[in-house]
Amino acid sequence: MSQANADIVIRTEKISMIYPGTIALNEVDYRVYRGKVNVIIGENGAGKSTLMKILAGVQQPSKGSIYLNDEAVSFQHTRDAAAKGIGMVHQELNLFGNLTVAENIFLGREKQHGLMPLDTAEQHRVTAELMARLDQDIAPSELLSNLKVGQQQLIEIAKALADEADVLILDEPTSALSKTEVELLFKVIRDLTAQGVSIIYISHRLEELMAIGDHITILRDGNFQSEAEVKDIDVPWIVREMLGSDPVSNFLKPGRKFGEPVLDVKNIKLINEMGLTLVDDVSMDVKSGEIVGVYGLMGAGRTELMECLLGLQEYSGDVEIAGHKVSAKMDTSERIKLGICLVPEDRKKNGIFPISSVSNNMTISSLWRRLKHRFSIDEKAETEAVTSAIGDLSIKVSSPDIEIRALSGGNQQKVVIGRTLLTSPKVLLLDEPTRGIDIGAKGDVFNMMVKLSEQGIGVLFSTSDLKEIMAVSDRILVMSGGKLTANILRSEATESALVSASAQGL
Repeated sequence: MSQANADIVIRTEKISMIYPGTIALNEVDYRVYRGKVNVIIGENGAGKSTLMKILAGVQQPSKGSIYLNDEAVSFQHTRDAAAKGIGMVHQELNLFGNLTVAENIFLGREKQHGLMPLDTAEQHRVTAELMARLDQDIAPSELLSNLKVGQQQLIEIAKALADEADVLILDEPTSALSKTEVELLFKVIRDLTAQGVSIIYISHRLEELMAIGDHITILRDGNFQSEAEVKDIDVPWIVREMLGSDPVSNFLKPGRKFGEPVLDVKNIKLINEMGLTLVDDVSMDVKSGEIVGVYGLMGAGRTELMECLLGLQEYSGDVEIAGHKVSAKMDTSERIKLGICLVPEDRKKNGIFPISSVSNNMTISSLWRRLKHRFSIDEKAETEAVTSAIGDLSIKVSSPDIEIRALSGGNQQKVVIGRTLLTSPKVLLLDEPTRGIDIGAKGDVFNMMVKLSEQGIGVLFSTSDLKEIMAVSDRILVMSGGKLTANILRSEATESALVSASAQGL
């Protein structure tokens, strides 16, 4: 190994990942420094997660090479990467609350000899060593469900260390942690790097990256953008390198006019069952004909705010829809009848019935509007409504009777939006409306949002994409850590100001 490469544990040469119609990574050269915290950052869609999945063996690159300790390697699956000392702790913890700490650590790789029962004593011994290495006083026999979220995060790290990981990838590790738990995690990270473990750290929290990072790599639009030592840069430098100077499209015509507020929210607060505040005293409004964008990073509280507004979460605070005060206990169906509807973030999980027809998916939320008698639907009115919505939204479908799963992602999203429109909403909530759809369909969705606003509907949409928020918002709200940190007119907003506001208090 040359001296130049002695400090580099992993490097890639011209790694590319190409999907139909999309280049997620474009000939990226990337380096991971030995025994350091290697921060990787970029906007949503920059290619960070794709690159990490390749290094962890989750997927294979379309082309390019990976070198581990200056030796060419390839990983067909995660066990290949783990065998070479590369472990990954995903943002969503992969643990089981009804199992003990030791059982979680050794799940799928239990210690046993031949057909003999599990060697519980050995699993407990190794677990105790791992807890000592992480400076944690957690018994191997402790049920995982009894641990705090921060401690559970450390159990995920222990799982990787049990595989003797020399390189540990941490994907947004602090998104669900309290300030005290973040400090504990940082102490563990520093202890691990002192032991020679190399950390790859993915996060959007800029001040956090400055506090824990040694080296930083920035990706932009699937390309390597820049690399530096953290001690040599500052937050404004990161923002400049992340954003570049690409022009931002604007879907809004000048001189737009708005009416009275159709949504008025005061002091909304949501505390989850673990005591974490997910929405923290948020007050805002949306006027008739106005498009309000909510920008924030993962874990900012955007989705949770929208779920509160639709009555999907138990919250405190006041909500008013088109002049009607809404009780916190009012259920979702009653809120829909008052004029508010939601297009959810996860279309496949929460937005569609995949084996049901396009027609049924579109009308399921508004059957009450087409009752012929008390218990029967006016089929003619239903057919007319579906046909009209398909035409208005330019949904590409041969027949409304085919299963919705046969449609493209963009057309599925249009069907879900069509469903909300058939309820005749006064307020339309769109949570990450362009997630998982191609660039052409994104433009269709944005034009649709503008068209609906021109009809007097108030639109509240969320995104973690800066260019999207700038393209179609009359006004921009920024959330960070559950709090509202900015409320800016689009004409006065800058991308750097939004990024800074999204990192406040983190």
